[in-house]
Amino acid sequence: MLKVENVSKYYGDFLAVDNLSFTVDKGEIFGLLGVNGAGKTTTFRMIMGLIDISSGSITLNGKKIDYDVTDKIGFLTEERSLLTKLTVKEQALFYGTLKGMKKEVILERLDNLLKEFEVSDYKDRKIKELSKGNQQKIQFIMAIINNPELLILDEPFSGLDPINVEQFKKKIIELAANGSMIIFSSHRMEHVELFCKKLVVMVKGKSVIAGNLKEIKESYRKKNIIVKGDINVSNIKKIKGVIDVLETSDEYVIKIEDNSISESVFKEISKCKNITKFMVEEPSLNEIFVSKVGETYDK
Repeated sequence: MLKVENVSKYYGDFLAVDNLSFTVDKGEIFGLLGVNGAGKTTTFRMIMGLIDISSGSITLNGKKIDYDVTDKIGFLTEERSLLTKLTVKEQALFYGTLKGMKKEVILERLDNLLKEFEVSDYKDRKIKELSKGNQQKIQFIMAIINNPELLILDEPFSGLDPINVEQFKKKIIELAANGSMIIFSSHRMEHVELFCKKLVVMVKGKSVIAGNLKEIKESYRKKNIIVKGDINVSNIKKIKGVIDVLETSDEYVIKIEDNSISESVFKEISKCKNITKFMVEEPSLNEIFVSKVGETYDK
C-alpha cells in the first residue's frame, strides 16, 4: 500500500501541498486530479523521493521511500523525458540499470513490450527519429520495464490516436490486475471514470473532493435527465429546479437541482409525443470537477 499521510510542502512561504492524505492499495487504479498548478506534480515528486516533504509522511508497503524503494516505482511524466539521441535499446538499458535490473532481464522485457506495442522495428532507432505517438509508447515502456509495484501515470494518453489509447488502457488494466498500485492523472475525465474507483481532486494544494467515485456521484445533488423525443423546451425550463435544457444531436439533457425535481419533469414530459427515452442519471465526473473547482476558485 502507498500511504500519503497529512503531507504538506512549502517552497519558501508558498504552500504548494496542504495536508494531503490518501492511500492506494495493491491492484488499485487511483485518480489524482486537479487543474494546472494544483500541486499534482509536487505530490508526484514527493512520492518519488525527488523532493523532501515539509511535514507528514509517505510510505510504500510501510517503508519510507528511499533509493531502494524507488527501484520499485515507475513514472510516466506529462513532459517527454527520453534521451532523444539514444536508441530505444540504449534508453532501456540506461533506465533499467538505474532501476537495478540485470542486462539480460532488461533486454528480454524490452523485446516483449516492443512486440506487445507493435514497435519492435524501432529497437535500434534513435528516439528523436520516432513520431510523437511512438515516443509516447517508448516512454510508457520505460516506465513499466521494471514491472513496478507503484506506477505513476501523468497524462499517459498524450499524443496518442484512439487505437493506441486502447492499447494503453488494456496494459494499464493488466498491470493493476497483476497487483500494481497505479496513480492515474489526466485532464480527460472520461478516462478517469473508466479506470478509477477512488480519487482525490486538488485545488491550490488542497483536497476538495476525495473518496469513492460512485459515492461522490451519488452525494452530488445535481442530476441529469436524458430524454429522446419531441419535448416543449420552454415549458420544461419554467419548472422550478430545472437548471438548463441542452440539445444534442438526437436527445435532450435536462439538468436539475436534485432528484426530487424529476417527478415534475416527468409529468411535463408525459404530455409530449414520441418520447422513446426518459432516464435520470448521475452527473459526469467532468461536471462535478468543473462545479467544485469553480466554487473553490470563486472563494
